Amino acid sequence: MTRRASGRRADGESSIHQDAASRWHGYVSMRTTLAGKADRRHVSGKTRAAVLKKVRELERRRDAGVVTAPGRLTVAEWLTHWLTSIAPRRVRDSTLTGYEVVVRRHLVPGIGHHPVDRLQPEHLERLYDELLAKGLAPSYVLLCHRVLSRALKVAVRREKVGRNVAQLVDPPSAPEVDIASLTPAEARRLLTAARSERNAARWSVALALGMRQGETLGLLWSDVDLDAGRLRVAEQLRHRPWRHGCGEPIPAPDPLAKPSWPCARKRGADCPERHGGGLVRVPPKSAKSRRSIALPAPLVAELRAHRIKQDAEREAAGDVWDEHGLVFCRPTGRPIDARQDWAAWKELLARAGVRDARVHDARHTAATLLLAQGVHEWVVQEILGHSQIRMTRHYTDVLPEVARDAADRMGAALWN
Repeated sequence: MTRRASGRRADGESSIHQDAASRWHGYVSMRTTLAGKADRRHVSGKTRAAVLKKVRELERRRDAGVVTAPGRLTVAEWLTHWLTSIAPRRVRDSTLTGYEVVVRRHLVPGIGHHPVDRLQPEHLERLYDELLAKGLAPSYVLLCHRVLSRALKVAVRREKVGRNVAQLVDPPSAPEVDIASLTPAEARRLLTAARSERNAARWSVALALGMRQGETLGLLWSDVDLDAGRLRVAEQLRHRPWRHGCGEPIPAPDPLAKPSWPCARKRGADCPERHGGGLVRVPPKSAKSRRSIALPAPLVAELRAHRIKQDAEREAAGDVWDEHGLVFCRPTGRPIDARQDWAAWKELLARAGVRDARVHDARHTAATLLLAQGVHEWVVQEILGHSQIRMTRHYTDVLPEVARDAADRMGAALWN
């Protein structure tokens, strides 16, 4: 409620007055900022009526809980609030860890001092140039841009700012990563070399079905129907960061710095009373990743043999066996860590005499082999769990067999 400057104002009440130069000024007390500071807005105009209109509009937006400008809120304060209170509800722990590095190491030191409502495209362009000059890869600077854009998108939606300036900037372009698919001959050599391993079927699943590493390591026998020749991808195995259990964090002098802990250990994994971490089964990467896959007949036979061997291991282990119902596990029944799986893959490559490749390249290999066999790209999309068909079509660009088949068909259509 506004009133004239004459008389005593109640705490938090708006005020209007005229200065010595006959210009009118209005002051509106808003809610406190995220930093806990008083937020008092100023408007001005040539007439009292014009200022009164501005004051009432600010009061209306304040009372409705939608304030366009955030007062003295800085980019650092908003990013910290978004990182600690908003992003954790929307992304995985591993993704959040990457966001924390981007925000604390690059975004806050570079542009954190700017008021968030006064952030300009030129500020972002200068920051990106500085990060590139330090030797950061364009793909990483692009990640910084995307993290900032996501945080500002929420700020716009909550009407903290009027626009997302990140959308006005052309970020560095990251070169596309070449798809490194194995040839059919290399894939067969790998399967031959894997026959002597206890989890040999793990690599058959990777090369035949293109399942992601976490999906394969988190696969349960309850999701496999060998009689019907199908399996269901319902969850994946992920490593969740450990959390401190030694007490409340000790705030750092700098509110943007990480707190310290009573145990004096930086990482939650090193805390004597750590909790909440380790290998866990979580939902797959996307809704499209939940899928049912038909199994090739040879793979069904291989999985049957694998299950018989695993039953024998369980019986031999006795009380040592820790049952999790996993298709692929350690000799004690416990889940396989992604790093152990990666090391086993590298050893298999060397033993088979196959060039170096990533575990994920087995997924690429499955995609290219399916397309080479003439399987329709929409079917390949369903098998691999791609969220968009363009991801599947990307494989046709690196598959000579598909390109040659298309050329031969065109030749037959026009010249034969």
